Amino acid sequence: MILKKNIYFLGIGGIGMSALARYFKAKGFSVAGYDRTPSALTKALEQEGILIHYEDDVNKIPLGFRTPDETVVVFTPAVPATMSEMVWFKEHQFIVQKRSQILGEITRMQKGLCVSGTHGKTTTSTMLSHLLHQSSVDCNAFLGGISKNYETNLLLSDKSDLVVIEADEFDHSFLTLSPYMAVVTAVDADHLDIYGTVEAYRAGFEEFTSLIRPDGVLLIKEGLPIHPQLQKGVKRYTYSVDKGDFHATNIRIGNGEIFFDFVTPSEVIKDIQLGVPVYVNIENGVAAMAIAWMNGVTADELRAGMLSYSGVKRRFDFHIKSDKIVLLDDYAHHPNELKSSIESVRRLYEGRMLTVVFQPHLYTRTRDLADDFASVLSLADELILLDIYPAREKPIPGVTSQMLLDKVSVTNKKLFTKDELVASADYHDYDVMLMVGAGDLDLLIPEIEHRLRKRLQVI
Repeated sequence: MILKKNIYFLGIGGIGMSALARYFKAKGFSVAGYDRTPSALTKALEQEGILIHYEDDVNKIPLGFRTPDETVVVFTPAVPATMSEMVWFKEHQFIVQKRSQILGEITRMQKGLCVSGTHGKTTTSTMLSHLLHQSSVDCNAFLGGISKNYETNLLLSDKSDLVVIEADEFDHSFLTLSPYMAVVTAVDADHLDIYGTVEAYRAGFEEFTSLIRPDGVLLIKEGLPIHPQLQKGVKRYTYSVDKGDFHATNIRIGNGEIFFDFVTPSEVIKDIQLGVPVYVNIENGVAAMAIAWMNGVTADELRAGMLSYSGVKRRFDFHIKSDKIVLLDDYAHHPNELKSSIESVRRLYEGRMLTVVFQPHLYTRTRDLADDFASVLSLADELILLDIYPAREKPIPGVTSQMLLDKVSVTNKKLFTKDELVASADYHDYDVMLMVGAGDLDLLIPEIEHRLRKRLQVI
């Protein structure tokens, strides 16, 4: 790995970038960076001693980071090539690398446990990290979300050479990795603005499997429509909720709790209880436990780890949980993620009125998958749509939340502004309120929660 004493991050506030920044800070490097907007994450980084500024201004780059002999620049694909700081670094011959390239180097120095897939990868990788970290095995981990067990997206270990990494397919990033063990959770079409076609998207995952080390393992969800390209020596296992080399059996759901028995190729581990009891976490848990089990985590450690797992912020994050109202938040932003999310909530709260609040993420994703979104959102009893969150994109004519709403078959449906949604907590009789999306919807939750608790006297 080409490293110098200073590491400068363009887009330091991203969930993956901030984990890398923390990693290098912990390793004794000087770390600084830029991000477009302040956030809870950037403020935490600043409190940890990392210099951050929020204007794209070359003059704001700290003096110690302005010489190419002493500084490596790391950037996220969300940063445009025309950004003035990026242009300046390239013009002055700095070494400039993608975040994924740095992660790739780390997987070549340690044993990478890389979790990929259209959906499920953040929860699965965070579960796996917790199972390993609380066991005698331990691990390092770069997480795609903030673990509620540890209140961070980075775990470090002095005794383990295992490193858990969320393998992101966006911008082909996961093709820089060299996995020791890899998981593929799903290959439902996404990021078609990058890949172009469903076939090309799936081919990306096939290429990813070819990168697994010859002494390694592929764990793939049963029935996925791809053909792994494994090097000689790589072991292949399958998993799912109810079939495959690893699966669950004797599933028991009731009173807000989920128990099951975990089936491995050589033993059955009875009475696993989910600390975050939503149905989709059975399958996520099977994948996480399979990798942990193959790395030496014992049956008792698996039971303890699954029960004590607290979840990831914005992945089935319960804010109010009462007989009067349930308020929860989920990061789901792809039709199949939405379907899993809605169905999981339905199983937990059968017979109750489900309101889904959805903020579509990206114009291209909304355009490409509009019919699928409409079909899944029609599973709600009531639907509230917010405007599309653009992230890195510019608007596309005709692609709006109204266009999506028109396709939905639910009778009880409406468009809200963010202010209207917050105000509705003062008068609307919500029962189970599921807020979903990958944008900034979560920023509204504290005020909505406050108003609901005040009105319903849940406090």
